[in-house]
Amino acid sequence: MTERILFDALIPWPVFWCIAVVVVLMVGLSLWRGLAGWWLRGLSAAAVLLALSNPSLQTEERQTEDDIVLVIADDTASQRISDRAAQTETALAQLLGQLEARPNTDVRVSRLGDGAENTGSALVGAVRDALSDVPSGRVAGVFMLSDGQAHDAESLPSLPAPFHVMLSGKENDWDRRLMVTNAPAFAILGEPVTLTIRVEDQGVIPADVQGMAVLQISVDGEAPQSVRVPTGRDMELPITLPHGGMNVVQFTVPEASGELTDRNNSAVVQINGVRDRLRVLLVSGEPHPGERTWRNLLKSDSSVDLVHFTILRPPEKQDGVPVSELSLIAFPTRELFLDKIDEFDLIIFDRYKRRGILPGLYLDNVSNYVRNGGAVLIAAGPDFASADSLFHSGLADVLPAAPTARVFEEGFRPQITELGQRHPVTEGLDAPFMGDQADTANWGRWFRLIDLEPTSGSTVMSGAAARPLLVLDRVEEGRVALLASDHAWLWSRGFEGGGPQLELLRRLAHWMMKEPELEEEALWAEAIGQEMTIIRRTLSEDVGDVEITAPDGSVQTVPMTQTSPGRYEAVVTGPDIGLYRLKEADQTAVVALGPAAPREFEETLASDAKLSGLVSATNGGVVAMTQGVPRLRDVRAGRPASGRGWLGLTPRNAFVTTDVSVAPLVPAWVLLLIAAVLAAGAWLYEGRRRA
Repeated sequence: MTERILFDALIPWPVFWCIAVVVVLMVGLSLWRGLAGWWLRGLSAAAVLLALSNPSLQTEERQTEDDIVLVIADDTASQRISDRAAQTETALAQLLGQLEARPNTDVRVSRLGDGAENTGSALVGAVRDALSDVPSGRVAGVFMLSDGQAHDAESLPSLPAPFHVMLSGKENDWDRRLMVTNAPAFAILGEPVTLTIRVEDQGVIPADVQGMAVLQISVDGEAPQSVRVPTGRDMELPITLPHGGMNVVQFTVPEASGELTDRNNSAVVQINGVRDRLRVLLVSGEPHPGERTWRNLLKSDSSVDLVHFTILRPPEKQDGVPVSELSLIAFPTRELFLDKIDEFDLIIFDRYKRRGILPGLYLDNVSNYVRNGGAVLIAAGPDFASADSLFHSGLADVLPAAPTARVFEEGFRPQITELGQRHPVTEGLDAPFMGDQADTANWGRWFRLIDLEPTSGSTVMSGAAARPLLVLDRVEEGRVALLASDHAWLWSRGFEGGGPQLELLRRLAHWMMKEPELEEEALWAEAIGQEMTIIRRTLSEDVGDVEITAPDGSVQTVPMTQTSPGRYEAVVTGPDIGLYRLKEADQTAVVALGPAAPREFEETLASDAKLSGLVSATNGGVVAMTQGVPRLRDVRAGRPASGRGWLGLTPRNAFVTTDVSVAPLVPAWVLLLIAAVLAAGAWLYEGRRRA
């Protein structure tokens, strides 16, 4: 219980003080004139003023509140290194034992887990969250049990009590980490790209591992190559990408004896491999309405270098013009089809027929070019069904279909076959043209079809009487496409509404040039955060489960769901950050979820450097868990709260007022009576003195 005197004047305080001034002047005047009862008059006026000030006695009933001590235990991933988790639990138990033995102490314990999306340890945020739930006037101290690696220490909060840090770890800890300090997002195939890496050692480094480290380099999960690199400085490393599309390059330093963890010994870089220039040779057999279709398509692609030759005059036309004057330059057949044929990514024969310009030896060389990895596309015209057809040359060994010598000269609408619905060249080809309505009935008609008998490959489009229109095939390392019509140009002219001519020819050319996004059999994954969408494309009608190998070596299988013809997908959330390996049948892929080394493992040595500002601002202290939990003592606010073998808490002496009562100190009538008696006494006293 607490009591105090209050004054609540019956009149406004300015008026009260004016009256008090007048009273003092009058009493002073009485004293100056020598009146005998001046002191009685002064006491009477004071009694009146006391009555006007209305004195009262306030009595408060108070309930004492316990001091609050906040304890924050760091349970993030870096705290699970070595025996730090056991150290923390032991120190926490000892600390709680001392705090619970203190009288009038309320202990609040909170635990900090891993941050979402690789944000690291939010130690400062944990302190703010703990303070937000308690009155600051009751906080006597804050204890943080952690390795001190805070990733949100940019703005430290203001604390009302000492902040103490108890550090996990050991004095002789050391660790090695691998960093990629510079890596491009794109690289040109066939040309080395330079990456900058750094292997850094921290802590008490053993003598037998100082100076050098072994670096292993693996692309797309293949067998790694090893190279020795120095530690403690940047090193430039040239790498040549093996294929186009996304290349996942993983760098790994084997775990050394005694280091804290190998979670930061790896780094993953994803580099998109692109071709510098695609070289295409286009040979047109004779002028026709669709001759410029291929040329316009290929010239519109800035990444394509096009070499185009057109046979303007057939040999049977004899007009006496010398052969040397038939063109601006001589047709360099030997250079193109013998010496430099391997420099081309694609050769297109557009309505070309045998007419003696290209000897059989040259066409045999084209056949070898395909087997060695080249690509040939034949856009057939009526001559393909004649005796001068390219099929009656060395190219016959690599062509996927044979002409029957029949040519259909009638209107028909190209159709996508059942297999074509699954092939990447024609998959969903009608959807971009017709929006959401996949209806080939709205395509414009073609009016010529060379009859073919497929011998191999995949028929992805059909024409009149369901005869093959577009046949694709792989021949050893190369690819061949046979388009059995020369009327694709009708779509580009918008005849009867046209059709997806540009998209069809673009896909066809890019499939021939082995662009990764148009592979028939492919497995890949697209990652967003810790979630990956696994995609399997195939020409088969079914696929098996995908086997996923996690960074820790654990294996799980995931069933695939068909989302469209030839396309299967599955959505998987990876539990850990790192490199995942995918396998289905003979298809393999790798995908990186987040960085190979999470932020929690970028700096693994225990240190109070990032929290030192908060410790010094509150006069707190830092102790190592290996030294045990120091004793606790009370200290006054603003005084040092740490010393040898002890840490301080600031008692807050907080309370809650449960009841308040106010009673007059002296009844007003008593004061008025006293004032009247004193005034009368002054009058009588002065009258007797005059008598």
